[in-house]
Amino acid sequence: MTFQSSNQANEGFTDASSYDRHRPSYPLEVVDALLARLQVKGVRSARIIDLGAGTGKFTELLAARDEKYNVVAVEPHEEMRRVLSAKRLSTVDVVDGDASNMPVESHSVDAVVAAQAFHCNNAEQAIDNAPEAWAPTTEWESAMKDIMWSYDDQHPRFRHDLWRKVFDNQLSSTPFTIQAADPLFSLPLGEDSVELTHWLHPDAIWERFRSLSQIAVLKGDELAGVKDKASAAMSASNVEVNDNGELPLHGRVVYAWTSSVPGAPIKEGG
Repeated sequence: MTFQSSNQANEGFTDASSYDRHRPSYPLEVVDALLARLQVKGVRSARIIDLGAGTGKFTELLAARDEKYNVVAVEPHEEMRRVLSAKRLSTVDVVDGDASNMPVESHSVDAVVAAQAFHCNNAEQAIDNAPEAWAPTTEWESAMKDIMWSYDDQHPRFRHDLWRKVFDNQLSSTPFTIQAADPLFSLPLGEDSVELTHWLHPDAIWERFRSLSQIAVLKGDELAGVKDKASAAMSASNVEVNDNGELPLHGRVVYAWTSSVPGAPIKEGG
């Protein structure tokens, strides 16, 4: 199967520099915990694929670690690759590719990571009845969510929760079914999450919101209308604001791990 980004996603990520400036990074505690689960924490020069690396939000964190990982950053979007390559991260090789076309030898890496990208490789397109995985914390965040969903392009995203089907559609990889089922990944998935709050100025929140692909493609009056709605949501009388004029933006980082089959069972951290 060949993976193809949607035209809207390609257009929405054209301004990769803006994406890189305004999208958040990842909590170091999450990075550390995930690498431990993948059994590469403390493994010097481990070879890691960062699949769908984008502009390198996760790649940078891998490159900065004491393990001196050898990272292959695989990214299909040309402008995203250009921004990432310009960072000149040591021990990072930036390559063109996707989930079905990774220019590496089979069984030649120690771990594969997909940070905010795995859902893009999901072939399932029936998302009309998908659950809303994100439950906003405040009224203004709920209003922002409604704006975002009003421009939903039906492209699979993490919030649709369909990425799990890649794993759930497999038969359970027990010793009695592994040969017949021929699964790719060990089951069940390991999963954890971390709640976080960032205090940001409304201008910074808008720029982050605008970097979403379905918003980034908007132009002229339509974009101005969305900005007006977002500004109204953030300036409502019941919105909490600190002395610096910043709003609390709540989030949850979800991370999951598994191993290829055959491999170490998930309960042993494979």
